[in-house]
Amino acid sequence: MALPLTRVLALLELLQAQAGLTGAELARRLETDVRTVRRYVAQLRELGIPVEAERGRYGGYRLARGYRMPPLVLGNDEALAVVLGLAAGERLGLNPAGPAAASALAKIERVLPDALREPLAAMRETLRFTAGEIPARAPRPGVLLALAQASRQGRTVGLRYRSWRDDVTEREFDPYGVVFHSGRWYVTGHDHLRAARRTFRIDRIEAVTPAESAFTVPADFDPVAQVASSLAGAPYRWEVEVLIDGPAEDIARQLPRTVATLTPRPGGVVLHARAERLDGMARLLACLEWPFTIRRPAELRTELAALASRLAEAASPANRDQVTRRRPVSAPAGTPADAWPPGDPSAPSA
Repeated sequence: MALPLTRVLALLELLQAQAGLTGAELARRLETDVRTVRRYVAQLRELGIPVEAERGRYGGYRLARGYRMPPLVLGNDEALAVVLGLAAGERLGLNPAGPAAASALAKIERVLPDALREPLAAMRETLRFTAGEIPARAPRPGVLLALAQASRQGRTVGLRYRSWRDDVTEREFDPYGVVFHSGRWYVTGHDHLRAARRTFRIDRIEAVTPAESAFTVPADFDPVAQVASSLAGAPYRWEVEVLIDGPAEDIARQLPRTVATLTPRPGGVVLHARAERLDGMARLLACLEWPFTIRRPAELRTELAALASRLAEAASPANRDQVTRRRPVSAPAGTPADAWPPGDPSAPSA
């Protein structure tokens, strides 16, 4: 079902394309009734768009004679910013509406002059990203907008939430803030059902309904920190605790808040984390430049020893000699292709 705002804009498009459409004709095209069309016309008038209604056999709705919607005027830098923003948003999962981004981009390109449209189209078609794939499920646009509006107005909402176990629950929720992290949207705030602060994935929220009560966000509340803490504390198979000796601020900059929580202690920090697998945690610890001591689990020491064994084997002289024998002789960087011996399989192609 189309949102009312979508139909109001569709009505405006119809009036620009053809004057004198009757209320019945507009209702048929918008798949609504005549009374609703009159309400949409009133909304356009409130926005300052002069819509006239003429009675009689040849009457109907039309925009005031001589009225034209202002064209989209963008400078080169502005147009580039819009195109890159839409492309990046679609790639990173920031655009919850899916096809809406492509539709908006097509409309923008349609009204741009040729001298600007062609370079921007080339930029969009040749732009590539190194980031991973965006999530398969994006949040519903109506849900995302309702949460953002309730957060700004300080209004409690009712949520219908489907968990990863496919359990559906109904709850009242105070949305303190909306956060985008690693390709997913989250809402964080006070959950009346659990009487605690909770964080929910927005793509799992099936419906948002307004409630009567209001709330005030605590003065010291940080939505980003809350989401990061919630993700780091999610239930996993292993509980990890490691002592790290080093400057607390430097350690915090190297370890993401979504991976672990860090508690300062004299001379360093205590790392607390949860992990489904320990091999990734072992690699993370191996990258640290500071001494550390594993408190738990003991299995993490075993995983770290196995990683150290693999690294030692890769760095052993015997392995290095074997690799050297297999590797073809390479010329210094910048050597032209015709300087390689004829028939050398390792020579670069011209």
